[in-house]
Amino acid sequence: MASKRKKQPSPPSGRSKLSRFLIWAGGGVFTLLTGLGLTAFTGWQSYTCKGPLSSDQDIVVPHGNYATTLAALQNAGVIHTGWWNSRVFLSAVALTRHDGQLHAAELHFPASVSIEQTLWILRHGKPVQHRLTVPEGLTARQIQGLLQNTPLLTGDPPLPAEGSVLPQTYTYLRNSTRRELLAHMQADMVQALKKNWADRDSGLPLTSPEELVSLASIIEKETAQPAERPAVARVFYNRLQKGMKLQTDPTVIYALTQGAAPLDRPLTHADLQVPSPYNTYLHTGLPPGPICSPGSAALEAAAHPAKGDMLYFVASGSGGHNFATTLADHNHNVTFFRKQKTSH
Repeated sequence: MASKRKKQPSPPSGRSKLSRFLIWAGGGVFTLLTGLGLTAFTGWQSYTCKGPLSSDQDIVVPHGNYATTLAALQNAGVIHTGWWNSRVFLSAVALTRHDGQLHAAELHFPASVSIEQTLWILRHGKPVQHRLTVPEGLTARQIQGLLQNTPLLTGDPPLPAEGSVLPQTYTYLRNSTRRELLAHMQADMVQALKKNWADRDSGLPLTSPEELVSLASIIEKETAQPAERPAVARVFYNRLQKGMKLQTDPTVIYALTQGAAPLDRPLTHADLQVPSPYNTYLHTGLPPGPICSPGSAALEAAAHPAKGDMLYFVASGSGGHNFATTLADHNHNVTFFRKQKTSH
């Protein structure tokens, strides 16, 4: 009997091949899309979640490329280290490049700042402003020393002209030059002096804005009481109009120290005879220039003195001064002040 041949399986039809391919391809695409979706989700989480910075910090972002910026932020603890976080940051920079350039500057980063927030700061954050306060009454040498010792500035400051700086609080950026900051201070004094000179009371015995600064500098040194400054100004104007010597101690101190440092002792009778054009006990009129940088209040007092006939003033012993129109009244005030000192 003849044996039966086994029926050979027929090759798959074209439709069957297409179905299998689609099934295989569909599975691959699904797997790929799932992987991409998971990667995108994880990346988004890394992009928006809190960062490692433990406290608010001002951080210098240097010039360079994106890798330089990333390294600086990771070294400062703004962004986690590691391949994944680096990739998220650099990818986010590329994907959001339409939002603007990244800037190199000293910038403020809050604690736990995210990569998303970090990029906003890098593009739109304002550079950190540092502050320097110039107190009223400093001399040119003292202001030069103050600038020299101010951190985060570059270069050496020149010695400014006496009285050319307006005392107030100034802001500056890291790595600004001391010369630039000084120029800003002097420009502010020019504007303040211009305004006070233009608005000054009529009839003042002054011939130039420079004389206004000189008188204001003496007022600044004579009293720390803002309410007294116009009265002190009136005393000096009355003396100038009568041809009397100003006889003000701060000018003698300036003659002795040249503004290098405060005098570390009381004035003596011998000091009052020191031969200097700044010695207003020997010379009539204003000194040849300012003895310090007067503040806005002293400039205003010099431009708008109080009314009255006062010719003298002496410390009251309680932080202010007693004013007098006659020498007899002044001597009485001096006696009272000396008693106050001895009783304490």
